[in-house]
Amino acid sequence: MSAFAFSPTLLKEGCSIYIHCYLYTLSYLPLPLMASSPVLPWRTRIQLSVLSTFTDASRRKDGTVNRRFLRFFEAGIKTPANPNPINGVKTSDVTIDSSRNLWFRLFVPTESGDDHLPVVVFFHGGGFVYLGPDFKSYDVVCRRFARRFPAIVISVNYRLAPEHRYPAQYEDGFDVLKFLDGDKSVLPENADLSRCFLGGDSAGGNLAHHVAKRACQFKLNCIKVKGIMAIQPFFGGEERTKAETELAKVDVLVSVSRTDWMWKAFMPKGEGMDRDHEVINVSGKNAADISQLEFPATLVVVAGFDSLKDWQKRYYEWLKQNGKEAYLVEYPNMFHAFYVFPELPESGHLISQLEDFIHKHCD
Repeated sequence: MSAFAFSPTLLKEGCSIYIHCYLYTLSYLPLPLMASSPVLPWRTRIQLSVLSTFTDASRRKDGTVNRRFLRFFEAGIKTPANPNPINGVKTSDVTIDSSRNLWFRLFVPTESGDDHLPVVVFFHGGGFVYLGPDFKSYDVVCRRFARRFPAIVISVNYRLAPEHRYPAQYEDGFDVLKFLDGDKSVLPENADLSRCFLGGDSAGGNLAHHVAKRACQFKLNCIKVKGIMAIQPFFGGEERTKAETELAKVDVLVSVSRTDWMWKAFMPKGEGMDRDHEVINVSGKNAADISQLEFPATLVVVAGFDSLKDWQKRYYEWLKQNGKEAYLVEYPNMFHAFYVFPELPESGHLISQLEDFIHKHCD
């Protein structure tokens, strides 16, 4: 045997030792290996790295997404609805329009004993391009919402870009409200639509804002939107902000190249739309006038290592300038989408703050 040849057993053992040492080292180092980066558990860093790698690999240069490739990755991270309670919450899937795959996952707490539970309509993140309510991370976090608030949680599956560009996502989001407003029979009897909250993270936070704005302009019969939970909402613009520049090599999930690609996939072709459009740069020069709307109270969540944080803070300031009730919650040492990682203490803390926000505005 050559001195440089390895037996399968030796190779396997060597790889095992290498991986063990690598993970051990990672658990004590920040990612990336920079002093100005968040220090995270190795499990969180690996999940972030895998997610970034697979989404990047699925993006084609022509602006399309390799959905076939993604399906191999997604098969292991999706979970079906379960009518049997798990951690005090049962779930079911409700179809609104099968022709456009518009449906939602319904989360019902089974141990609250409350005759009037608020309803949270939640929009998932993913840059308008990825993910859905049946992904394990969102299934888990919505269960936590339902149990902790407690509330009836509706997690919406809306159409994704680039196959379905703007305004498809906004139409789907508002159609869910109209569906619920016209047919409460799909909800449990203790669902109180007069205490409705819209929430979402990243792209879902953007959706929550615009769906709420449209709800203010439309006469709904049963639904009263009491508040918005905008968790690190996905806003942007043609300008490069200070955070986008300084965090370019630190933000694990949200880089300028990724967000530029996602906005390009989101915007309709040939219509002259750019990133300063009011649905993207919500507080910019083309911003909609909401000063006369009865806009609901809004909680804006920002993280220190999120390259979108400048846009999110501008959104908060714009709401205040328009005379709207708004609250800013900052997590200086966290990153984009941190709250979906239950192993992080900040995740539990944020859910407590969301719970307080709902209770405050239920009266």
